[in-house]
Amino acid sequence: MDIWFNGNMISIQVSSDSPHYLVQAKELSSVLGYPLVTDIACPDDYQTDPSYVLLVGEDGLSLFPSNRRLHGPIRVDFMLGSNNHRRRFGGGNGQAIAKAVGVSGRFLPRVLDLTAGLGGDGFVLASLGCRVSLVERHPLICSLLRDGINRAREEGESDPSIRDLMNRLDLIECDSLEILSDITIDQRPDVIYLDPMFPHRKKSAKVKKEMQAFQHIVGSDIDSDGLLERALEIARYRVVIKRPSVAKFLGDKKPTYSLEGKSTRFDIFALSKIPS
Repeated sequence: MDIWFNGNMISIQVSSDSPHYLVQAKELSSVLGYPLVTDIACPDDYQTDPSYVLLVGEDGLSLFPSNRRLHGPIRVDFMLGSNNHRRRFGGGNGQAIAKAVGVSGRFLPRVLDLTAGLGGDGFVLASLGCRVSLVERHPLICSLLRDGINRAREEGESDPSIRDLMNRLDLIECDSLEILSDITIDQRPDVIYLDPMFPHRKKSAKVKKEMQAFQHIVGSDIDSDGLLERALEIARYRVVIKRPSVAKFLGDKKPTYSLEGKSTRFDIFALSKIPS
């Protein structure tokens, strides 16, 4: 499976860093349709092809560039790094995403995250007590996200707080419009959350190199306008859209109000009064 970026072909292969994970690598190769490489043990050995290696190893699933000088691995780890920091020190219900979604001591909404990506925002909302369904249609992202969730759940076996948090997260591999079409009245979420991925017209220091590459591997959410229209019909209380602070309103549709940050803005469509 090949992708084109700046006139160059990006190819992806699957490998493992140990014979112990070869069976998992073979299964992943079959599911995703990426070729399996078994004669190269470490991504450092790749020079030109493939452009990326999806590596199965002791640390879980990681996406490495063939040129390791470009950026580090892309992986989902809820127990370390920025995800763990946001969980522990993010500011609780006082942080912008909590205010946007309407989280309070009396209201812990059921959130449908239609553009889950690597799951960071959904994880934060689950850590605040929300029940979150993560919807992701791209098989590569889903594989990384599922791996991160499974590893966090394993750690939760010895930590009740982590176990309860991860039990509030569900992953659905599906097209978001399909999900919205199948929702019944009883299944309507309290809040629908959207963080569409758009191609960047200019390089920006605010966007890490690994995420620039990731955006071109998985593409942009070109159907986001349609998602918003349908989400407004489905959500019980709110539709929340995360946008770059300088971006236009999604679909040129003005929200009820916005919460502005330095680099990020939350556009909130208030559909009905949140229970108090």
